[in-house]
Amino acid sequence: QVQLVESGGGLVQAGGSLRLSCAASGRTFSSYVMGWFRQAPGKEREFVAAINWSAGRTDYADPVKGRFTISRDNAKNTVYLQMNSLKPEDTAVYYCANGAGYSSRWSSASYDYWGQGTQVTVSS
Repeated sequence: QVQLVESGGGLVQAGGSLRLSCAASGRTFSSYVMGWFRQAPGKEREFVAAINWSAGRTDYADPVKGRFTISRDNAKNTVYLQMNSLKPEDTAVYYCANGAGYSSRWSSASYDYWGQGTQVTVSS
C-alpha cells in the first residue's frame, strides 16, 4: 500500500519561506510522477508542481513559477516543495500525490495516491 506523509506546513508572514516534505513508501517510485496540489477554502484543488521521479523533469503552475521549487531525494523516497516569497494567496492545504504519468501531471484525476495534507497559512 502506498503511503504519502506530508510535513512542513505552518504559519509564515508574507515574503517568508517554507519547505514541505512528502515521504513516500509502498512502491518503487522510479517510473512515477509526484505532484503537489493545493486547495484553499471554497476553491477547487489546483495543481502546483510536479516532478518526474526518474528523470527529474519538473513543471510548475504559473502563479508559483520562480518562487517554488520541487525536488526529490531518491535515497529517502522524499519529495520536497521549497516555497519562497510566499504571498497571502498561497494560503491553502497542500497535498502531495503519486501518479503514473508525467504527461497528465496537471490533472488531479491522474494521481492514484494522496497524502493527508498540510496547512500553509501566509499572513499579510
